[in-house]
Amino acid sequence: QVASSDATNISSVIRIQGNKCLVEGTKWWTSGAMDPRCKLCIFMGKSDKESTLIHKQQSMVLVPMDSSGVRVVRPLTVFGYDDAPHGHAEVEFKDVLLDAEDAILLGAGRGFEIAQGRLGPGRLHHCMRLIGMAERSLELMVERGRSRVAFGKPLAALGSFAGQLAECRIQLNAARLLVVQAAKVLDREGFKGAKGDIAAAKVAAPRAALRCIDQAMQVHGGAGVCQDTILPSLWAAARTLRIADGPDEVHLATLAKMELR
Repeated sequence: QVASSDATNISSVIRIQGNKCLVEGTKWWTSGAMDPRCKLCIFMGKSDKESTLIHKQQSMVLVPMDSSGVRVVRPLTVFGYDDAPHGHAEVEFKDVLLDAEDAILLGAGRGFEIAQGRLGPGRLHHCMRLIGMAERSLELMVERGRSRVAFGKPLAALGSFAGQLAECRIQLNAARLLVVQAAKVLDREGFKGAKGDIAAAKVAAPRAALRCIDQAMQVHGGAGVCQDTILPSLWAAARTLRIADGPDEVHLATLAKMELR
């Protein structure tokens, strides 16, 4: 219903009533909800819509999945992949009544704070995995270039293979250094100090990974776009990460604001 890249947009509701809280809303891309082992979820919603501090309007609560009013509406796939076993789902929360003391995390109005504290390291974890995806893709590209023969020569000796491989390596290593820098600053200065470095890494890493994966797919031909290689699933994951945990546009805006100060 709303653009989730702006957490202040959240329209789901947490009504705190004495020692109870009532949770209501519909969430999609609830990661892990399709796993039969999932017994608990974290729900973020607005608990004080009237607060003049827009980043204090949200709270987070723990919701047992077997609570009355919780319904998994449907599974969601990512480019056709179901991401088993955990999966993603659209989940409906209708008049879910919880004990406030047990459910509310850290206290009312601290949902945005919790989200921001988790997102910094979470984004870097994604970036680290993206670097690994890109490396694996280049390994496959090199193997294919050496072993596959067309027009009487290995693919590595034809056309622009060498130049494309070199360009991929340059972009990948540049992204890796941004990730290392962001991790270093995060360790030393925390999320606030590393905000710009994390934003840069979160933009650069998926772009580098997508270029490497795409070029490896091209070299593999038909094999690169079917289930015979890991490349399609790597591409789906990398493309998704230009949106997940903040789209490129939000991170670019963050960097631009920092430069303009």
